[in-house]
Amino acid sequence: MTEQVKQKQRGLEKNAPKREIFGWAMYDIANQAYTTIVISFVYSAFFVAYIVPQDSAWRDAYWSIAIIGSTLMAMVLSPIVGQWIDQGVSKKKLLAWSTAICASFTCLLYWVSPGDIWWGIAIILVTNTAWMLGEAIMSSFLPELATRKNMGVVSGLGWGLGYIGGFVSMVMVSVLIIRADPETQTEAYISQHQWAMVAISIYFVLVAIPTFLLVKNRQRRVQPVDRKAWYVSLNFIKQRSSQPMLFKFFWAFLFYMAGVQTVIKFIGIYTTGELGMTQQDLVAVFLMTQFSAMFGAITFGILERFVGARKVLFAVIGIWLIAIAGMYTIHDLAAWSGWSTRNIFLVIALLAGTGIGSIQASSRSLVGLLASPERDGSAFGLWGVFNRLAMLLAATFGIASDLFSRQDALLLVLGFFVVGAILLARVRDLSKASREP
Repeated sequence: MTEQVKQKQRGLEKNAPKREIFGWAMYDIANQAYTTIVISFVYSAFFVAYIVPQDSAWRDAYWSIAIIGSTLMAMVLSPIVGQWIDQGVSKKKLLAWSTAICASFTCLLYWVSPGDIWWGIAIILVTNTAWMLGEAIMSSFLPELATRKNMGVVSGLGWGLGYIGGFVSMVMVSVLIIRADPETQTEAYISQHQWAMVAISIYFVLVAIPTFLLVKNRQRRVQPVDRKAWYVSLNFIKQRSSQPMLFKFFWAFLFYMAGVQTVIKFIGIYTTGELGMTQQDLVAVFLMTQFSAMFGAITFGILERFVGARKVLFAVIGIWLIAIAGMYTIHDLAAWSGWSTRNIFLVIALLAGTGIGSIQASSRSLVGLLASPERDGSAFGLWGVFNRLAMLLAATFGIASDLFSRQDALLLVLGFFVVGAILLARVRDLSKASREP
């Protein structure tokens, strides 16, 4: 194999056309609406408060069943879908299926009424699994769109613009659709939540259209891998032996991403239970972090072009360590500065927000840099697996909070980031990394 051929295998000679990169980034804007409204902020709270009967002994546990169940399903299916991609199955067809399933089943939430607990859980199992698969499939396009030098810029642009989707969908649902008073207009309030699910489904499909129109379905730059049985994709030992450096990164990613996921999943509980912040305060935190996350993802993506993904990740982990340390000492900082804990937390939230998008965008570009060219699909499928493992690891924060306190449990989050940084040091300089198998 000549050196020229090797160079072509290692990456593209130039970026894809701007319109195609725009189309790819639009999918981030589209799918962010689902996870923001359905999983994180609106429907999750509505499900626990109104779908689950008031006299039920279990409340949050039902939602946990849906989230944990869909996470486990995605962990099994992600590497299988990744193997299909490596074997030559069209990425656009797979992405279209995941989008159609997620959007159509989200529409079915319109018919979920108070008391229909298991009907709602079944729908969330399907929609959230499809969403997570779509995220991995969409990310697998990255090595086909950007050169190695610009992969961080393109990944950061997509992830950063995705936060616009979260903001727009939140305004659409909370300002334009859900307007009834839950105390005096309960029936209307429930109906508006049901219609909101239809609106989010339509939004998802409409905003994703540019992706399917503008992103090309390219022929693979290398020969597809031989067709193998689906269960071969779940043999992680064999996968690790074929891409050892990628797996070194995945172990680092698992721990520092667990720290990020802990903050995302437990920030509402921490701020209301530990700091006594109101619902209005939480909305302010959400809006602030959406914009700071967009700024961080795009800015660090540009910086990655000059210093490399590995150095950017170390810098962002440093930001997270400062932010979590600030949360741990927030009462001491308030006493020393004379500021309220609320105002100090808002500053910390802005700082942490810059790291939310950037750490995920840089991680995604790192997968594209380290993956062997004929195994891009499998690499991003495994990235999805470790992303979900990080979510499960993050759940240990709740156990630590009950055993000790929420404030002391922040030391666990600090530990996640420290371990992640130590393991990241084992990943070699990516400027010398080869995309050869």
